[in-house]
Amino acid sequence: MIDKSLFKFLSDLEKNNNRDWFNENKPTFKAHEAEAKRFFKEVEARLQVSDNIEKHKIMRIYRDVRFPKDKTPYNPRFAGSFSRATPALRGSYFLNIQPGGNSIVGGGFYGPNADDLKRIREEFAFDDSEIRNILADPKFKKTYGEMQGAELKTAPRGFDPEHKAIDLIRKKQFYFIRRFSDKEVLAPNFMDEVIDSFETIRPYFDYMSMVLTTDANGESIL
Repeated sequence: MIDKSLFKFLSDLEKNNNRDWFNENKPTFKAHEAEAKRFFKEVEARLQVSDNIEKHKIMRIYRDVRFPKDKTPYNPRFAGSFSRATPALRGSYFLNIQPGGNSIVGGGFYGPNADDLKRIREEFAFDDSEIRNILADPKFKKTYGEMQGAELKTAPRGFDPEHKAIDLIRKKQFYFIRRFSDKEVLAPNFMDEVIDSFETIRPYFDYMSMVLTTDANGESIL
């Protein structure tokens, strides 16, 4: 489980987001980083029981301050992703551990390339029943609510603006998030909830994998 001292360190870092404070407290950071790495490694091991995970990647705490207006040097969180293996399995899981009610789990397709985006829209236009059944599943809806992501104000070129699935076709991103309170993150069953959330999104990943590994005629492209 996540120790409350990890949250305290991240909260202190948010209040003292500068290099002097961080360097003074670097041994504490390294200890909590090791704790977070153990947690992420265990999440991957448990995901492997029911899925095929290629790897997990933990994001660096150091921010790239070359371009953003916000020049604070650190991200006060431990976050990472879990990538599914083989070209046949699309989608990746995401976990962010951050105090202040900012901890989330989720996954999906945040920045699909042009070919993938076109293929997804084609599938929605051809038959939106399967994706709607997935999104309407009571447990899925309770866990994640509505699909997140940017969308066009009008229909994309080549698609009927009056199509019954235009609400899906307009989307440019297709992802879901579940938020956790700090109390929920610090609870003994937090990892169980993370794994359950990831398993709940799996039917969506499997559907999108089917779409993105076939052409518009349903023939495999692998």
